[in-house]
Amino acid sequence: MSKVYSLKAVQQLPISLERAWDFFSSPKNLQQITPDNMGFNIISKYHGEKMYPGQIIEYTVKPLLGIPLYWMTEITQVEDNRYFVDEQRFGPYRLWHHQHHFKAIDGGVEMTDIVHYKMPFWFLGDIANSLFVKKQLDRIFNYRFIKAETLFGKFAA
Repeated sequence: MSKVYSLKAVQQLPISLERAWDFFSSPKNLQQITPDNMGFNIISKYHGEKMYPGQIIEYTVKPLLGIPLYWMTEITQVEDNRYFVDEQRFGPYRLWHHQHHFKAIDGGVEMTDIVHYKMPFWFLGDIANSLFVKKQLDRIFNYRFIKAETLFGKFAA
């Protein structure tokens, strides 16, 4: 039986909670914070401007050898200016549950991403996770960290 993996990323930015929420809760900005080599493309037509519970967003991604994969997520929970959760309905994982948390702090906002995911194909999925999936997810979240600092500036501790 395949394991459930998790990762956590925390970032502080020198912007208001409202500005962070407006940017990161808008589906149109997802492509901007995803590495170009992922070939990320939103294909749904009626996904709306802001996150809301029940929202379906469809994408294609090219995580391996430029082969396009279909991915559908549902925004299952939203509390404005606090958090939203996206869950995979169809796509490359057996399980994908991604929490996005936002908190006002002195001098800006703290954002925390928590992801739980499970690979398909039992032990073969676990091997794939060890060989490249975990590294690729780490690269994606590192890219987002750097891209957010480029867009909004570095947080001064």
